[in-house]
Amino acid sequence: MEGIIGYLIVINIIGIITMKRDKKRAKQNKWRIPEKRIWLISLLGGSLGTIFGMNYYRHKTNHIQFRIGLPLLFVAQMIGLTWIYR
Repeated sequence: MEGIIGYLIVINIIGIITMKRDKKRAKQNKWRIPEKRIWLISLLGGSLGTIFGMNYYRHKTNHIQFRIGLPLLFVAQMIGLTWIYR
């Protein structure tokens, strides 16, 4: 259980950092982080961190796939975790 919690902390920090870096690159007109990579991080358990980064850095908030999809993914992950640990 402790290993899973540690993993989730790390992957969510990666989600936050990814959103921060992509926002910075967008402002500087530099190469961007592909949306597929953001989704992969989220699917691997970093959805809460990605949601936090999206809202904190105001990045991708106009994209409906992120604004609706990420919270739905987070809810699905929480339901899955609850089901696994019962």
